[in-house]
Amino acid sequence: MDRARPRLGYVSSIVLATALAVATSVAGIAATQRMGWIDQARLAAAETDLDNWMGYGRTWQEQRFSPLDQISDKTVRRLKLAWYADFDTIRGQEATPIVVDGVLYTSTAWSKVMAMDAATGQVLWRFDPENDGSKGVHACCDVVNRGVAVWKGKVFVGTIDGRLIALDAASGKPLWSVVTVDQKQPYTITGAPRVFKDKVVIGNSGAELGVRGYVTAYDTETGKLVWRYYTVPGNPAAGPDGAASDEALQRIAGPTWSGKWWTLGGGGTVWDSMVYDSELDQLLIGVGNGAPWNHRLRSDGKGDNLFLSSIVAVDPDTGTYKWHYQETPAETWDYTATQQMILVTLDLGQGPRKLVMQAPKNGFFFLIDRTNGKFVSAKPYVPVNWATGYTADGRPIERPGARYADRPETIYPSGIGAHAWMPMSYSPRTGLVYIPAMEVPLTYGDNAKGAIHPGRWNTGVAFSRNADGKPLVNKGELIAWDPIRQKEVWRHQYDWPWNGGTLATGGNLVFQGDARGFFHAYAADSGKELWSFQARRGVLAGPITYRVGGKQYVAVLAGYGGSMGVATASPFQRYPQLPGRILVFALDGTARTPPEAATPEMPPVQVRDRFTDAQRADGAKWYATFCQICHTGPVNPDLMRSAVAADKDAWQAVVIEGALAGNGMASFRDYLTPAQAENIRAHVAAQAASMRTSGGAK
Repeated sequence: MDRARPRLGYVSSIVLATALAVATSVAGIAATQRMGWIDQARLAAAETDLDNWMGYGRTWQEQRFSPLDQISDKTVRRLKLAWYADFDTIRGQEATPIVVDGVLYTSTAWSKVMAMDAATGQVLWRFDPENDGSKGVHACCDVVNRGVAVWKGKVFVGTIDGRLIALDAASGKPLWSVVTVDQKQPYTITGAPRVFKDKVVIGNSGAELGVRGYVTAYDTETGKLVWRYYTVPGNPAAGPDGAASDEALQRIAGPTWSGKWWTLGGGGTVWDSMVYDSELDQLLIGVGNGAPWNHRLRSDGKGDNLFLSSIVAVDPDTGTYKWHYQETPAETWDYTATQQMILVTLDLGQGPRKLVMQAPKNGFFFLIDRTNGKFVSAKPYVPVNWATGYTADGRPIERPGARYADRPETIYPSGIGAHAWMPMSYSPRTGLVYIPAMEVPLTYGDNAKGAIHPGRWNTGVAFSRNADGKPLVNKGELIAWDPIRQKEVWRHQYDWPWNGGTLATGGNLVFQGDARGFFHAYAADSGKELWSFQARRGVLAGPITYRVGGKQYVAVLAGYGGSMGVATASPFQRYPQLPGRILVFALDGTARTPPEAATPEMPPVQVRDRFTDAQRADGAKWYATFCQICHTGPVNPDLMRSAVAADKDAWQAVVIEGALAGNGMASFRDYLTPAQAENIRAHVAAQAASMRTSGGAK
């Protein structure tokens, strides 16, 4: 079973090689050069540094484009595995690695960090933050981590239990650590930090569970808090926060809220995209959804609820407000604006304009003037029915009934998103944006008067089958989008929605993985598939490319998990549970992965205890409320196949006493009585019996 603190070679802060051994073993590192040395000037010039991948999106523009062309549409057929390294967990892998001077730094699930020789895969050091494993229950979408940041010999990582840690890039030893959230609240951190001007910035997650979002900047040398910006107002009775956001919240955001929004946090977590705009010296923040989702429950159905679902620009030195643009006013569908932002300068017909591009969850591709936050254009890149378009001043034209106030409405895209965390890329060579898109409709119904469970999911939405009774078809696409014409150029369709982040290169290639374990290379101009590799585990993370000793490599993390590995049946439902892995490719690579036997599927559990119909019915309600969100997919244990369900005492020890809290299964004592927990077991027993009768199929 996956554990929060596995020992398979991981020990907190162990240095597996001395600084001298590290320096002499890594290609391109002189013994006197400090590892991980990136500063303001070096990142500012990252576009011309073809050897390295020094930031989350390679450069501060976060275009995820590299001019490297040794691996090209002409040579990609020779692309083979150069090296790989396995992780110690089956949980989701979403990180984008950082490469600096021949060393690859990456985070893995449970916020662990590794440093490896980028040419050979030799592990230089590992770090385990020894998280509070029980915080796994607060992670809406698995205990994932999207990456680290590197700056002046330090590696920064945010942890699932809410810390920001600075590590020595040469040894992995902790240099400082700060708690950046109230750990008594259901906050988590899954996003990658960003660094600039001797500041490291981190956001947080947890809106669905009822928290208030914010971003914090810390001094990279000391860990001292520099500024904090809250994205939504707090309880007015508590007064100002004493934060950089005070003036903007009082003057701009506060009047757009009603009711007692603060009782469930309000939401607005910044769980993914932040971009430092070095040209205009501003930090752009992508703000998330409301808490709860339902606008009628959150704010009495009144007001735009700023700065939810917005791009907000702040001064990078002080955190003070500069401008904002709200993509989905009064959001009520889980339409975040946390998806990747790309900075560009484009000529739309009247001369060059400095723009930010985003393809958020709501299904429209946005161009926003980043000098002032003014709306430029928005066009749907997937089928959309909640709105018919945007007015000239940037307001959506909503379809009557889309807010599901009077009856259930099937909405597309749904809160799953037309585009989620998987990063998109932009090629200046083709002028196209490569979007990992999804079509996942859901039927929303009003549940504003439903029960509230503090600290657990409270959406205010009742989900149901399609109102017309027809099955909802889910699918995914890789879309090549022309941002100037706001038009699709080509599309590759997948039979499963979750498809991976993209990388564009000067070799006329786009790399992308998928949920069925394939890692693909497509021609960037035409979309023709040119190459693929079967990883035997989902490949959803953002790929990178770099060069060591004149040789180009392409690297990507593989490991199915995340929200769909936790909450949804998938192509991997019956696949073997395999550990996460980093895969690194080069022309004429010679590495081979070992054979991997399928994990035998456990039979449905046999529970010999007798239960009443009332117990089973009550248990079905609580199972849907608390269990289904984490135990439907292939990553966490299938409760219908769990031996724990066969024994009342063992079940109570796990569910009520928290016996497996270190593994991420916290105690539910605050939400369930022992009798209710036993009723869930009654429901599980009935479902398992039905599965045995039907031959074990779900």
